[in-house]
Amino acid sequence: METTYIIIILSMLLGKYALDTAANVLNLKTLLPSPPADLSDIYDSERYKKSQEYTAVNTRFGFVSSAFDLGILLIFWYFGGFGLLDAILRSWNMPYLVIGLLYVGVLTFAMQIVSLPFSFYHTFVIEERFGFNKTTYKTFILDRLKAATLTIVIGGFVLGVILALFRAGGDTGWLWARFFASAVSVFLTFISPNIIMPLFLKFTPLEDGELKDRIYELARKLEFPLAGIYVIDGSRRSTKANAFFAGFGKHKRIALFDTLLSNQTVPELVAVLGHEIGHYKKRHTLIGTATGILELGLMFFIFSFFLDDPALFKAFGVMTPSVYSGLVFFTFLYTLAAAALSVFRNILSRSFEYEADAFSAHAGGNSQDLISGLKKLSRDNLSNLTPHPFYVFLNYSHPPLKDRIAALKRIS
Repeated sequence: METTYIIIILSMLLGKYALDTAANVLNLKTLLPSPPADLSDIYDSERYKKSQEYTAVNTRFGFVSSAFDLGILLIFWYFGGFGLLDAILRSWNMPYLVIGLLYVGVLTFAMQIVSLPFSFYHTFVIEERFGFNKTTYKTFILDRLKAATLTIVIGGFVLGVILALFRAGGDTGWLWARFFASAVSVFLTFISPNIIMPLFLKFTPLEDGELKDRIYELARKLEFPLAGIYVIDGSRRSTKANAFFAGFGKHKRIALFDTLLSNQTVPELVAVLGHEIGHYKKRHTLIGTATGILELGLMFFIFSFFLDDPALFKAFGVMTPSVYSGLVFFTFLYTLAAAALSVFRNILSRSFEYEADAFSAHAGGNSQDLISGLKKLSRDNLSNLTPHPFYVFLNYSHPPLKDRIAALKRIS
């Protein structure tokens, strides 16, 4: 039976890699020597060529990094790494939860070490080459140390409780683990804007002026409870721009990257924020949270059927079944299901983006400001104007720019 698991999981991993590779190859084939006629005002010829090169370089880099990651995983599996690590930790005669935390922790740490050179190269070579990178070596290192600390503290606590719930809960352990993980997810969403994000980004209240007045005027008009408007020092890491709102209830805050402020007019910024408010008014955040909770419950439920199957563990060279190693192995078995759910989330997200665009256009009385703002964002971020439909289907959480503009023009 373990041979069957090996064949299935290998097929899952290789199939996912082949699917991603095919989508990327198709995406490269859609790169055009000149921009589409209806989008020719976004790029001049030199910058358009740069955007195409940026897409091609990132895609080819992705081929190498994903192939390397997959190769390391398969080599580690083939030479019995999963079983050897479990045997070593068990030989130390530590409590079950400690062994479980160390097992997942060591694998997670190893994965981060393997990916670190690729992250470094992407930041300091590719992003630097195309004029995006503003990250210093110090910031790069500190960001990863902070992320590692959060993973150890928060991730370790959550994993420990989940292991305990599965171990003590018997047949209903998955249900208790689902409730706990869902509660933590919602809690982190609440505290993230005030506690977690400021560890990485500096939030500065937006100065008084026309933009602040226009935003508050829009918020009052749309009955959007706004706790504050903040500027984020995004330029400390990249020249790319963005905007978002975070938090729930009366604690919602709008965050604007300083790079966005420097490149957009006040009407364009107000239109972009009208889009973000549209997500709230249309309850997209709540729907997304509820969908995530349902997916989490589904994953735990399916996992519960494999927890007592020794064949799954033997397929990875582990002789003694455990919740902690089972969670690791199940993620591989769940590969294609996770990919399918990701596609569903992207379809849902793209529909939300259209709705938020329409909301902003109606709220502002026209769609031209949002169209102009989106064009500038695309230009400044060197976005690909002609992505392949299959690549969009698999990977895009936002509709392609051309489709968004067409929808907005229909509204106007």
